[in-house]
Amino acid sequence: MPPSEPPPARELDVRPIMHAGGEPFQAIMEAVAALAPGQPLRLLAPFRPVPLFSVMANRGFAASDRALGEGDWEVTFSPVAAAESTEGLAFGSSPSAMFWGDPILELDLGDLDPPEPMVRILEALEELAPGDVLFALLAREPLFLFPELAKRHHEWAGNFDAAGTAFRLLIRHGDTAKPE
Repeated sequence: MPPSEPPPARELDVRPIMHAGGEPFQAIMEAVAALAPGQPLRLLAPFRPVPLFSVMANRGFAASDRALGEGDWEVTFSPVAAAESTEGLAFGSSPSAMFWGDPILELDLGDLDPPEPMVRILEALEELAPGDVLFALLAREPLFLFPELAKRHHEWAGNFDAAGTAFRLLIRHGDTAKPE
């Protein structure tokens, strides 16, 4: 029996949202949640959405992009087979997380509502030295934290526990550069 064809890409054009002054992140996450297994998302945006690449990688998607002209971009987020695994630290900005060493600081932030976990993590990172590792346990995936970590040149890796009830996050402090 031949393998089944993946479903066609779902298309989301966020250019009208952004031209109207809106924030498209929620619409993107709703589109991702509505994808069929194995279905890619074709995103049209008025700029290359680099911070979204890490967020989508954390959700198990690889990105391929191309300029459309006049500042517009097409990005196709395709699911990768590894996304189905919840074992180990599967996703993040750094595949080298297994070599980072033990965390010097552990934060249990599972009882806090957003944005408090993000605020506490960013404050704690300010006290760490480059190369130090922080571990945080969260009640949900910190989607808004990932672009902030990238801006501050920190690396991260994380996933949900086997029960899917807690998000485990390792962050390695990057350089001391200020956010862009």
